[in-house]
Amino acid sequence: MKIRIVNKSSHPLPAYETEHSAGMDLRAFIAGPVTLRPMERKLVPTGLFIELPVGYEAQVRPRSGLALKHGITVLNSPGTIDADYRGEICVILINHSDSDFTINDGDRIAQMIIAQHARAELVVAERLDETERGAGGFGHSGRK
Repeated sequence: MKIRIVNKSSHPLPAYETEHSAGMDLRAFIAGPVTLRPMERKLVPTGLFIELPVGYEAQVRPRSGLALKHGITVLNSPGTIDADYRGEICVILINHSDSDFTINDGDRIAQMIIAQHARAELVVAERLDETERGAGGFGHSGRK
């Protein structure tokens, strides 16, 4: 699949790092260092603009290393970029640690996954078909 992209940053295009990677790293495109204090959130631009085909979305997800090592994650994870959006891709980051974290221009801050999706037509019903699970949720299946 080919996706048109405009790169207004000075950084390389997002790319798959390994043969079987699902996501491509997004980099910060900022004029100077940005510090996230504990529990602070900020919108970080990437300088990227994409044109997705109808029926696809781009999901913006956290990078596991930033989450594990520094408590930095994508607040609205996964963030969704719709096929009709033409604005700049920006990432909402939050610092869940107890220490300041500084983002520098070019730092890898999130990953982007291109995913196909379906549109559903909701049909009003009086009842739903029964299943073995039923209405059990939120820990209903227990630990095994």
